[in-house]
Amino acid sequence: MRILLIAGSYNSLTQRVRVELQDRGHAVPVEVTPDGAAVRDAVVRHAPDLVVAPMLKAVVPRDVWSRHLCLIVHPGPVGDRGPSSLDWAIHDGAAEWGVTVLQADEEMDAGDVWATAAFRVPDVAKSDLYRNELSDAAVAAVHLAVERVAAGATPRPQTGPVRARPAFRQEQRRISWDEDDTETVLRALRAADSQPGLRDDLLGAEWFLHGGHAEDGLRGRPGDLLATRAGAVCRATVDGAVWIPELRARTRTGEERACKVPATLALALAGRLPELPESPVPTHPSKAGRSWSDIRYREQGPVGVLSFAFPGGAMSTDHCRRLREAYETALGRPTSVLVLGGQRDFFSNGIHLNVIEAAADPAAESWANINAMNDLVEAVLTTTDRLVVSAIGGNAAAGGVMLALAADEVWCRSGSVLNPHYRRMGLYGSEYWTHTLPRKVGPAMAERLIRNAPPVSAAAAQSMGLIDRIVECGPDEFSAEITRLAARLASHPGVASRVAAKKAEHERRESTTPLAAHREQELSRMWGIFTDPTAPYHALRRAFVRKEGPTAGSPDAPGARAAGPTER
Repeated sequence: MRILLIAGSYNSLTQRVRVELQDRGHAVPVEVTPDGAAVRDAVVRHAPDLVVAPMLKAVVPRDVWSRHLCLIVHPGPVGDRGPSSLDWAIHDGAAEWGVTVLQADEEMDAGDVWATAAFRVPDVAKSDLYRNELSDAAVAAVHLAVERVAAGATPRPQTGPVRARPAFRQEQRRISWDEDDTETVLRALRAADSQPGLRDDLLGAEWFLHGGHAEDGLRGRPGDLLATRAGAVCRATVDGAVWIPELRARTRTGEERACKVPATLALALAGRLPELPESPVPTHPSKAGRSWSDIRYREQGPVGVLSFAFPGGAMSTDHCRRLREAYETALGRPTSVLVLGGQRDFFSNGIHLNVIEAAADPAAESWANINAMNDLVEAVLTTTDRLVVSAIGGNAAAGGVMLALAADEVWCRSGSVLNPHYRRMGLYGSEYWTHTLPRKVGPAMAERLIRNAPPVSAAAAQSMGLIDRIVECGPDEFSAEITRLAARLASHPGVASRVAAKKAEHERRESTTPLAAHREQELSRMWGIFTDPTAPYHALRRAFVRKEGPTAGSPDAPGARAAGPTER
């Protein structure tokens, strides 16, 4: 079947629906359609058998849905209507939510139902929920709907109670720091992440707060900042505190949109960062109650697990350096298998474009960031005394994929989408991709992935050799399942011989084509891009970070800018 996807942006769900439909043999063109006219033009141009809208803000014109079967993926159960379904679900503390695939009709979200799927709502941010539990349910519902369309079935009318709710506005998100407890604050922060953020007053200015994690060990006057940790700030509630990892300054209408960056950096750039103590991560978090860290290490027998969770999967110079230090510390432990990753949601999307854009000298920060990323990847590539497993629990892109490929084995949750390329940001790429990618998939496939820049499902990645194992489980079960599989690997009698062979192969390669040669060649190309003010990278980065509106067209068109998995 020829299925046209129309979407407001080429976001994570649109990519996943596309790649999984392609895996089932369908032809699936995609058009970014910011308005109804663009929807009309796309349908005329592609003449599809079916139109599916995984994420669409524009209204499908009557002359389109009356002539073509158009399926809308609504992020709510049957009867739920409105543009802020997930926001309301998290705000209300819903334990279960749903996805409905319905037929476009005159009234928004009121069309006949082709398929629906329910999912559990864990205590995570909206963007995390969207990319994982909701994405799993949405894909299952889309597959079922497509099968029913192909079989000539008919949809069922919506019956039962209807709950139509308006957009969730900033006025409803307001936090009363003098009255709200930690759980209330966390729900408000989670419902606003990553878009639009929660607007609030802090240190004499207005900010959008992004992200929120509980802290039980610190106390203070409600609303006050108490400490910093890894770029985040800790703010007191009436019964505890919360860590806020990122801030974005509020700008006036018509002004340039500010960059969303680590909270301490945002405050420092505004000249508003007070003197605060840097709070260390508790050695035994279980004894200290809830406390947040973006990097953690744990052991289970011969298995070490170094997990990390950076907002949006973006890794700044500081993130890379801290993770490399943690990795080198983990190498000092007596383990035979070291797992890198293993968290739900993003693995990594490479360098931190927001921090780069906010820098006084973006070219210099780009250079520092890519070198720090390379240092981290090199540390993994040169580990020869144990097996290293990369565990991808969510999406990964660009240098984040190449970081994963530096390990001996790459394990990936079944719902992940990989973008193993750099083209959409106008970059040649580094992170030793000229060494690792051809080694995993062969030179011809490596060239195709880099040149054509397709998103890749976990199943397709395994078939081409990009990953080694698909882990079939839900997002919340990924960490435990990875640990269990790593323990089984560590107990295998052939581990010692594999490690010895790995060391010998590394020494052989270094004697012929050393890693340093790959790094030098890649970085010479990157330096030329970073220091050329006319290079497309600078305009593409700016458009991505500043959220300049998408233009209509296919993300597959040469030079097209389409969102990677860093956008919800």
